[in-house]
Amino acid sequence: MAHILHIDVSPRAERSHSRSLTKHFISAWKEAHPDDTITYRDLGHYPVPTLDESWIAASFTPSDKITPELAEAIKTSDELIDELLAADYYVFGVPMYNFSIPSIFKAYIDQIVRVRHTFIISDKGYEGLVKNRKMLIVTARGGSYEPGTPTAQYDFQEPFLRTIFGFIGITDITFVNAENLAMHGEIRTQSLANARAALDKIVVNWSEANISLLHA
Repeated sequence: MAHILHIDVSPRAERSHSRSLTKHFISAWKEAHPDDTITYRDLGHYPVPTLDESWIAASFTPSDKITPELAEAIKTSDELIDELLAADYYVFGVPMYNFSIPSIFKAYIDQIVRVRHTFIISDKGYEGLVKNRKMLIVTARGGSYEPGTPTAQYDFQEPFLRTIFGFIGITDITFVNAENLAMHGEIRTQSLANARAALDKIVVNWSEANISLLHA
């Protein structure tokens, strides 16, 4: 039995394309794996706080010297990291804002990328501690930023997310980018249909990987 952490980032509700697509994936997964468990976090409607001076002080204070005030400052980070580490799979829906990610998702990332918890620093350099997981990131984009096109240079979303999650040890990352959503008619309709088809294939591929792991 696997456990999935499902996060939606869009502040929109029913009109959100990224929410619709992650919901499509989760529904298909639950149908195929009814015994699996899912933790859901809605960052778009319930954002986490940004870092402040107390958080920084707490994160670099040895655990045996944490005061009640510092413990409170780091409480959200502790909860988010525990939630992250408890999952086998991650399914994140992330709209593209100004060629990158929404600030509310950056705040979440800042809370979970924490020394001695999701990465360590040794004589060999940095080492991520969140290993042997799979991640699916579904993006919703107004334009198209396919590799090899003139607009590919504007995509700071996927490279950043691959880098930061790879930094903490998550390197098995699949992106499904629903693009050209600012267009109307057939272009947008086809883009969303292609994204749903890609998500259906990932359900099959991840399921087959699960079976292989259980019989290894």
